[in-house]
Amino acid sequence: MKLQRILPFAKTLLQSTITKGDIVVDATIGNGHDTLFLANLVGETGHVYGFDIQEQAIVKTREKLREENVDGYVTLINQGHQHVHSAIPEEYHGSIGGAIFNLGYLPGGDPSIVTLPETTKAAIEGLLSLLKPEGIIVVVIYHGHQEGKLERDEIMEFVKAIDPRKAHVLHYQFINKQNNPPYIIAIEKC
Repeated sequence: MKLQRILPFAKTLLQSTITKGDIVVDATIGNGHDTLFLANLVGETGHVYGFDIQEQAIVKTREKLREENVDGYVTLINQGHQHVHSAIPEEYHGSIGGAIFNLGYLPGGDPSIVTLPETTKAAIEGLLSLLKPEGIIVVVIYHGHQEGKLERDEIMEFVKAIDPRKAHVLHYQFINKQNNPPYIIAIEKC
């Protein structure tokens, strides 16, 4: 297959935008895979801010980053991503290179603890104000569970209403797959 699957495409979008030395955000660190990916993109001269409400995610990600020797330029924040605007130092406002969300629940964790549409919309809005021009937010939407369907619907309505003079919004999805496959919303600031 020549079409990129969802997660590789998400990484391609981030790689096309983020460079060494950038400040970036992992809005849902989960098991730390994207946090590590971002840390490798920005290198020692950049910085990653990672958010998660679950201590389990923070601990697992911290271990992964230490093993790969990139923990020195990552700040893990045990708060919801809706606090992104206040948690990122003001000196970086307007210069964030990119961000990623993986919505839903922590793989291998408690499936009753999920991302919520209200906090996700607040985080996207906060990140849009923090991004530099041509910075990108990649949102991977997992909607194979009841809460995911509700969040999907609210997030889609929210991003459709973003002023096209402020950001371009892309929807990337395989439409003939079974079992509610995840899809991507990419938001590039103008």
